[in-house]
Amino acid sequence: MGSTSSVFTGSPTSTTASTSATSPGTTGLSSYSQDLQNEVTREVSLAELPMQELQGEVTTLTSQSTELATLSSDFQSLQSSIATLNTDSQGILAASVSDPSVLSATASTGALAGSYTVKVTQAGTYASAMSTTGVSDPTSDSISSASSFTLSVGGVETTITPSSNTLDALVSAINASSAGVQATVVNVGSSSSPNYELTLQNTSFGDSPISLTATGDSTDTDLLTPLTEGQDVKYQVNGLPSLPISSTSSTVTLSTGLTVNLLGTGTSTVTVAPSTTSLSNDLSSFVTAFNNVVNELTNNVGQNGGALSGNSIIYTLQQALNSIGNYTSTSSGVTSLSALGITFNKTGQLQLDPSVLADASTSQVDDVVSFLGGATSGGFLQFATNTLTDIEEPTTGILPNDITQTTNSITSDNQLISQQQAQITQLQTNLQSQMSTADAAIAELESQQSFYSSLFTSMLIPSPEELSQL
Repeated sequence: MGSTSSVFTGSPTSTTASTSATSPGTTGLSSYSQDLQNEVTREVSLAELPMQELQGEVTTLTSQSTELATLSSDFQSLQSSIATLNTDSQGILAASVSDPSVLSATASTGALAGSYTVKVTQAGTYASAMSTTGVSDPTSDSISSASSFTLSVGGVETTITPSSNTLDALVSAINASSAGVQATVVNVGSSSSPNYELTLQNTSFGDSPISLTATGDSTDTDLLTPLTEGQDVKYQVNGLPSLPISSTSSTVTLSTGLTVNLLGTGTSTVTVAPSTTSLSNDLSSFVTAFNNVVNELTNNVGQNGGALSGNSIIYTLQQALNSIGNYTSTSSGVTSLSALGITFNKTGQLQLDPSVLADASTSQVDDVVSFLGGATSGGFLQFATNTLTDIEEPTTGILPNDITQTTNSITSDNQLISQQQAQITQLQTNLQSQMSTADAAIAELESQQSFYSSLFTSMLIPSPEELSQL
């Protein structure tokens, strides 16, 4: 009998469809083909168990990575609120004025609480001048055919060289110079019959006459006619000095960190005092950011907690957060956040009573500022800043490090999964080949058995001719 060959191509059942290779399902040749197929399926399933464990670990790590990123974002928001609070607490003093038509005032870092009576005895004015002639089209005509001009402001001369012989080009060249004047083109005629003239105005107060001559003009003819004479602004502070101070600028410094803009003649009182408006808003933002972190950490606590439930980092972050909320100072006056109207509720969240700061006296506000300190100068702000830096510092922070480690673990596990998948695929291919050979051999034996069984049967059973002779 000739041998019968067959290919065993049964399809094994995979418990991980996304990772197990499968073969096209065809019927084997022997009566044992299904048993052989079941053995292939069992071997592949056993080989897949370590890979399935790794896949489960990747799923868990991915969830943890997502949750760590959420926590990091919440802590960064808290860090930002502390930074804003630090900035605003350094400039808690604000300036107000009794007569805003006389002056405006701004208090900045270094300003001291106090009152200043400012008397403006002379309003400052700018010297100005206008060209003696005009043009109908400033884009093509100029007040002089000269290619270069000498501009004199208070006796200081500047050479002006326009890019072309037009009034617009002359204006642009003057404004681009450092002569200390502002040039414009003004139509002093009608819409139907325009007459554009050059106007110049000093950028500083004071008597600084302006003149413009064509370079090389032997007659030294001034192309401008004066409009107004400038004068300094003059003022006294608290009656001092006896003679008013003169200034070529409307913006003057009264004291360290205190700047005023002199607007007109008259007397106005500048009061520098603590203002808790921005501070109260900053504390509200801090409380909101703090509570967002509390909520996210709480979501990862307990049997039904989130992806980081049972992870030690949750406890570490909770301890750090509680240390910020429970910070105390040993200095006199304000010693805790409760003096700022911030207290814990029963759920571990912070709550703010804005009336506490709103009703604070000047001395109490000073105590608040002392308690807050600064990001690098002690107090609550330095403690909170350092604590949050330990958590969020990009290279050494708790959360960035944990995120990096988790990401590395995911990458490593995926590489192992890829390697194991290749091994399982090869195992399946080898088993399929072996079982195909076995199936063909069994089919050959079954065929031979059938042949010999038929032969023996024919030898034992008489033929019709033999039966007729009996």
